[in-house]
Amino acid sequence: MKTPCSDYAPTKGVIFFARMLDKIRLKNQGLLPADYNYAGCAVWDCFDARFCRFFGVDAQLLVERVSRGGSDEEILEWCFEKFGRADEEKIQFWNSFVAKRGWRDESSQELEEIKRAHGFGDRADVQTWVDYHHVDEGRTPRGSGI
Repeated sequence: MKTPCSDYAPTKGVIFFARMLDKIRLKNQGLLPADYNYAGCAVWDCFDARFCRFFGVDAQLLVERVSRGGSDEEILEWCFEKFGRADEEKIQFWNSFVAKRGWRDESSQELEEIKRAHGFGDRADVQTWVDYHHVDEGRTPRGSGI
């Protein structure tokens, strides 16, 4: 099994997209851990599903497109051509949502429960879902100073 790249890895200024494609590729290779969500899965509130809804991307078509190959940039451009080009403001809203999800919002309690369940309950540097992904995958959360 292999973990995907960081949520912060940008593709043409869009964060999380590279991670989503990485998860699709790992899933296709049988290397994505079973408990990971990926585009095309049925989990409504995962970042992958939210990305597809926010940008109007058909998740199944995206999975099929990734399976045909291409760079992250080429696939993002395909998404913009097929489903509509996002302007700078939309990308900024998306990036802010991903980077802050779990911090003082309706998912904060769930994040705290997941942290405790996975042995990170005492980690004050884990304040967002992206922070959680980082520590769970052996990376240091951004700006933690640890």
